[in-house]
Amino acid sequence: MPAKTGIPIPHNMVTTGMEIPQYYIMENYGVVRGITVRSRDFMARGFADFRAKFGGKIGGYVKLCEEAREEAYGIVIRHAYDIGANAIICFRYDSTLIVDGMTEFMAYGTAVKAMWRG
Repeated sequence: MPAKTGIPIPHNMVTTGMEIPQYYIMENYGVVRGITVRSRDFMARGFADFRAKFGGKIGGYVKLCEEAREEAYGIVIRHAYDIGANAIICFRYDSTLIVDGMTEFMAYGTAVKAMWRG
């Protein structure tokens, strides 16, 4: 585990591609995922609706999405690490509106054991 970040799988070992350059994929552990659900409070939704009508960045929602994706990312990394992986390929994010004001954020990919070719 890298001591500086506390993240068990370094960011350079997570990719949206189907391979990691200069690494062999030795084992495939299957799909891993991290899910979180978030909502905004009533006042923030009202302000966001106002901003949406008149244009502009909706900072509260940007912050909400960034935090939720970071949480989902951490969960999927931990899940992969716990089953023995040291990398994730085909990594993706997804989000789904569950009900008005409540959104599911998911991170997922294929957990693998990768070995340096060098």
